[in-house]
Amino acid sequence: MTKLVSIITLSILLLSCQKNIQQQDDMVTTPSGLQYKILKEGTGEEAKTGQDVKIHESTSYRDGTVIFSSAGMDPIQFTLGGKMVIQGVDEGVRGMKKGEIRKLIVPTSLSKRSSYPPILSKDSILVYRIELIDIIH
Repeated sequence: MTKLVSIITLSILLLSCQKNIQQQDDMVTTPSGLQYKILKEGTGEEAKTGQDVKIHESTSYRDGTVIFSSAGMDPIQFTLGGKMVIQGVDEGVRGMKKGEIRKLIVPTSLSKRSSYPPILSKDSILVYRIELIDIIH
């Protein structure tokens, strides 16, 4: 009986580990180290360098503590490739379609800023939830 309980316990642990690995596999890692996952598919053309885009974003630490959210505000507008946002957001928005939502995990190498708010460490890995509201032509 003890052997059977051990086998069942081991099977449950293996299934749990396999599920965690599959969840991690949903993330795409780019050559720069940016990780992203499409949470909701968009439609239409893909956003390209040189185009102006409008997004809503929320920024948090990996533990889920929200640092910033544009919810309830006008969408953020910037030019892709125009160095108007951090490199990780710029790269993460390229290729998105209108209505698409992505989760980005931005390493410190892609989140350099000219200044840092007091609550933000220069060494923080940040998690973004980006929704592409519009591509402006």
